[in-house]
Amino acid sequence: MGKRLIRKEIGDKIHFSSIIDEKFKHNRLSVNFVTPLSRETASGNAVVPFILRKGCREYPDFTALNEKLSELYGAALHADVSKYSGYQVIEVSIRGIDDRFALCGEDITGACAQLLASVALDPKLDENGVFHKEDVESEKQYIIDTIESLINEKRGYAISQCMQFMCKGEPVAVRRYGYRAEAEKITPESAFQAYQMLLKTAAVEIIFTGSGSPVTAEKVFTERFSGLERDSFGYELVKLRAKADKVSEHTETMELSQSKLVMGMRTGLYENLKQVNAARIFTALFGGTPFSKLFQNVRERLSLCYYCAARFDVATKLLLVDSGIEYENKQKAQDEIMAQLSAIQNGQFSDEELTNTKLLVNNSIRATTDSLASIEGWYMAQILRGQNIPPEDDVKNIDAVTRQDVIDAAKAVTLDTVYFLTGTAEERQGG
Repeated sequence: MGKRLIRKEIGDKIHFSSIIDEKFKHNRLSVNFVTPLSRETASGNAVVPFILRKGCREYPDFTALNEKLSELYGAALHADVSKYSGYQVIEVSIRGIDDRFALCGEDITGACAQLLASVALDPKLDENGVFHKEDVESEKQYIIDTIESLINEKRGYAISQCMQFMCKGEPVAVRRYGYRAEAEKITPESAFQAYQMLLKTAAVEIIFTGSGSPVTAEKVFTERFSGLERDSFGYELVKLRAKADKVSEHTETMELSQSKLVMGMRTGLYENLKQVNAARIFTALFGGTPFSKLFQNVRERLSLCYYCAARFDVATKLLLVDSGIEYENKQKAQDEIMAQLSAIQNGQFSDEELTNTKLLVNNSIRATTDSLASIEGWYMAQILRGQNIPPEDDVKNIDAVTRQDVIDAAKAVTLDTVYFLTGTAEERQGG
């Protein structure tokens, strides 16, 4: 397994972190801008990494940039946008071979760091000092298409809609790519302004993951980021209501044959790491494995759904149960899901079920060390939670969860929101 994260501040709310794992032959470097989510800024921020990936002042077009990447033994640039609790993470990254595999002893890690720093800090601009119009228009369309694609994937859409209702008005409800209305307003000027705001106000997390030495990369980024004028914030996890006061229900109709039922629940868990780990095991036992209560009973025994799964978000402490059902089974499925929750609250599960659940959860934890990207993702989440728990320690924490811990976690759960996505009456009748 990978070693523990080493993190140091190299500027105003700018941190450089490294995780060394000698089993890899490559290194991955990423620059992550962490900024609060808001409906007004989400789409404008989301377009930025994809524009930056298209080139920099030194390598301003596709040909020049790719020639440089080829010189670096086929290094690859990537851009991404992710969401963690109430924060948006804007990322540009590069992946290249470790120096020990270079044919002539070249400093590949240092060269990759310099290129990534140029992409992040020295983008190509037009004669007006803003992003090029053609780059903005193509990536703006990509953002719009990505936003629109959500509605075509009905399961993901239903989960997102439940979150919208459950956390209305809170940052965690904002979608990571924002919304079409705001995306359509993006211009070269507004995109560049969003980029400048990220440079000035976002917390910056620079992460080195791989088998090589991070020393050169740290020096590069320390020098390149030193000239930034900063007025950045210190991020803290957004705390949501721990308990539901009442249950709200929402129904939406659209063209689809299989209805989607999503039940949003609050878990009452905030600070205690032991409680959070218990909630993870409870969720897997409830609806996160092929032998979970929801799968075995709602799907297999009673045939009330096509699928039924539970997911616990460690960042928000929210629990979502989603299922694909026939319209007429909505109330039956909802009642049985709550019955299975009650069963766990009453301790109606075997020691064998608990042991097998822990084994499956721990296998998924161990799998995070299989790639550089997943290792980085693990530690990025740790950073945002103010923790530094390596996967091997997390496995031990999971093993320490007791039967009573799981029961207590289940008892803290309260139903908050029921969202039902279904077809029109005509579609339900087969017309």
